[in-house]
Amino acid sequence: MTDHNNLIDRAALLRNRTRFEVGRGSFLHDEAISEVQHRLTLINKSFTDIAIVTPQPALWHKAFPEAVILCDEDLLEFGDRNFDLILHVMALHWSNDPVGQMIQSLRVLRPDGLFLGCLLGGETLRELRSAFATAESTVTGGLSPRVLPMADIRDLGALLQRAGFALPVSDSVKLATSYKTPLHLMKDLRAMGESNAQRARQKSFTRRAVFEEMIKLYGAHYSIDEHRVAATFEIMWLTGWAPSESQPKPLRPGSAKMRLSEALQVEEKSLKD
Repeated sequence: MTDHNNLIDRAALLRNRTRFEVGRGSFLHDEAISEVQHRLTLINKSFTDIAIVTPQPALWHKAFPEAVILCDEDLLEFGDRNFDLILHVMALHWSNDPVGQMIQSLRVLRPDGLFLGCLLGGETLRELRSAFATAESTVTGGLSPRVLPMADIRDLGALLQRAGFALPVSDSVKLATSYKTPLHLMKDLRAMGESNAQRARQKSFTRRAVFEEMIKLYGAHYSIDEHRVAATFEIMWLTGWAPSESQPKPLRPGSAKMRLSEALQVEEKSLKD
């Protein structure tokens, strides 16, 4: 996973989020809410004290009216309460310290409490990233960061372990969408509050020729038909538990009470030197 230390311009991120539009910009949060609700039904445990960390409090309050809702500040304002479930949703990809966010969450989880997080993953906007990179290098001979580098699923379980969670699991859900043009996609990203907030982003206006080349390349490589182009979003899911004595633990080496050959009901043979 990319080291986000000082990668994100927090002031720009907050400005972008003020442009969020309910409806047009809600679909990723709507997908996340539906997925959270589904995943919680698969867990044989009830949760009574819930905290939700999210950039869009109103949407999540509507879905979980009894939950404590927090914005994803660098220092999370949990107060003196403890929780048995913390949802950290659609924010970690914009954090300068995602492990720090997880550690803060773990500190206020009760033993055997659940942390369930989701963030945008590395396949998100791969088409836009590729088309912009090729267009800019072709037109200007340079390259500026236009799409946020995002997590790879192989790294996320390790991040949960670094934060101190037990039984860490990571997985992903890909969403295949389509737009009339890449510019319509970019307008929707603005409505989602997901426009570029990288500190190293180009702050001057992009040359018209770069946009024209990007649109041409995008259409050439990622058209669904003559009227639509493809756009991928990937939502990564993180599950971890606050350590508890009640959780299953691996057996110590040598503690098995039955030989493998006995369990498989086969004859055990020694290996030849």
